[in-house]
Amino acid sequence: MKTNFKVVLITGGSSGIGRAIGVYLTKKGLTVYGTTRNLAKHSDFQDFELLEMDVNQPESIKRAVGDLLMKENRLDVLINNAGVGITGPLEETPNEEILKTFGTNFIGPLNVIKAVLPKMREQNSGLIINITSIAGYMGLPYRGIYSASKGALELITESLRMETKDFGIQLTCLAPGDFATNIAAGRYHAPVLENSPYKRKYGAILKSIDQDVDEGGNPEDVGRKIFQIIHTKKPKIHYKVGAPLQKISVLLKKLLPDLWYEKLLIKHSQKDDNGA
Repeated sequence: MKTNFKVVLITGGSSGIGRAIGVYLTKKGLTVYGTTRNLAKHSDFQDFELLEMDVNQPESIKRAVGDLLMKENRLDVLINNAGVGITGPLEETPNEEILKTFGTNFIGPLNVIKAVLPKMREQNSGLIINITSIAGYMGLPYRGIYSASKGALELITESLRMETKDFGIQLTCLAPGDFATNIAAGRYHAPVLENSPYKRKYGAILKSIDQDVDEGGNPEDVGRKIFQIIHTKKPKIHYKVGAPLQKISVLLKKLLPDLWYEKLLIKHSQKDDNGA
């Protein structure tokens, strides 16, 4: 018999959107565990319990999930939130940084899912929420690697839903737009090179990207949406949360011919380039 008691694991829970989600769910009475790569750096963290986990290290994932299950003997909700940002012209972005981004944003979440599936199958219940991005619905200039990593997570969620449906496990994606967090501080920026053919446009867009984050919404809105999804009997495959214009941009891609939509993105980029 399924209980209403919910044990939640949030990867990347020590800061940003992950922390906001954890704080909101804790206030709502859920038992929340977050993860961080270095527990020693968060000795004064009191919002909820943190576990040490690096999503790029499978053994670290196994230890953290094992520690949680030793304490709770169940896991109801996994929120795959850990992620990194990256910007730059593809031509000038080191392959090492591309691989790091896909390791954290795509391979990492898959390895966490692999670690929790056996317990969720045993329970015949579980909900996995993959935090993606509205940017994952479109190829944005100078953000293509980030868009691709999040888009890949959206697509594989669709596959995993069908693979795990017989085990009482549900999967869904939540794609946030821009929220006021510290993501820009940890993002890899390909340098704006003096002799680069991309210098002017990339430099302008880079400033605009950081400004959009600084002026973004309250990350508590993401926690509120997560809480709604957890209490939805049959979650949809895809959810979005963010400013109306950002959510409309996804709809427009479905409605407009490809070349029209591309022109809109180029026009938006040109506005950034002109300082508008």
